[in-house]
Amino acid sequence: MSAAFTSTRTSRRQFLTLLGISAAAVSCGTATATGARGGQVTSLKYQGNVGAVTLPELAADLGYLGDVTLDWVGNTISGPQDIQSAATGQTHFGGAFNGAIVKLAASKAQIKAVTSYYGSDKDSYLGYYVLEDSPIRSARDLIGKKVGMNTLGAHAQALLDIYLERNGVPKAEAAKVESLVVPPVNTEQALRQKQIEVGVLSGVLRDKALAAGGIRPLFKDFELLGAFSAGSYVMTQKFIKENPDTVRTFTTGVGKAIDWSRATPREEVIARMTEIVKKRGRNEDTSTLKFWRSYGVAEPGGRIADKEFQLWIDWLGGRGEIKKGQLKAADLYTNEFNGQGKG
Repeated sequence: MSAAFTSTRTSRRQFLTLLGISAAAVSCGTATATGARGGQVTSLKYQGNVGAVTLPELAADLGYLGDVTLDWVGNTISGPQDIQSAATGQTHFGGAFNGAIVKLAASKAQIKAVTSYYGSDKDSYLGYYVLEDSPIRSARDLIGKKVGMNTLGAHAQALLDIYLERNGVPKAEAAKVESLVVPPVNTEQALRQKQIEVGVLSGVLRDKALAAGGIRPLFKDFELLGAFSAGSYVMTQKFIKENPDTVRTFTTGVGKAIDWSRATPREEVIARMTEIVKKRGRNEDTSTLKFWRSYGVAEPGGRIADKEFQLWIDWLGGRGEIKKGQLKAADLYTNEFNGQGKG
């Protein structure tokens, strides 16, 4: 087994440690910046993704962030890690699956979601793929098999659990399905080399793998839940309170970028993204960008709806991972600073 893979037990422990950060730790941010906006922060520290263009990066390039600039501090493949960085003040914003945000909020982290940034639709979805000649045809066939995904405790694992549950696999048997952390850029290779039996693929990496042939979908999250916004950018409540104008510029700018990506011909969006990646000079491969189709955000301008958090509050409560009645969906997000998509 490659060292790039992490066992379910180890990764789960690391993720629970991540979510166990104290209220004291998350209430005192350490990321600082200076700006001319009445003392408000105007340079936002953030983490990006290799070979991809995040919505804030697209918004900045389109001129939608005004005097707010982005300060890249590195890359991540983990949503839970990204929002932990925001909660502890290492960055000013982070994005993750909404269920991971629910878990972090349940641990008393003082965070709030300000805009959706990814989701699932007919063009942008999370697919669970097996080799063309794989004997895996049903949920029960997954028992005892390895499923590779970008991180544990987030979107990919949640949808796997829902798939198993909806197809009548008892919890005791579902626990025998082994979830492994595999970097997204390595998932296709790991699947083809039979190091895993199922690979979770999305976006350009999914379409690149499909174009090469030899794999087929077992199921897709879009088929289970329909079109939905799956993840949000969060900021600490302290940061929002102290920097309302910056938050408004950032959130509205991201919303404008979402709507621009919908209204603009796909080829033009891809060309813009390719130019952005080349300009930042990080020696990244731009070939996968040609497979981009959609960010998958359901609501106009990235505005957030109760249902996008209530689904995961109910699911996590039913599994005993958070206390029932502990959280209210409306307390986890705000559309107050999003001037895009109103009405």
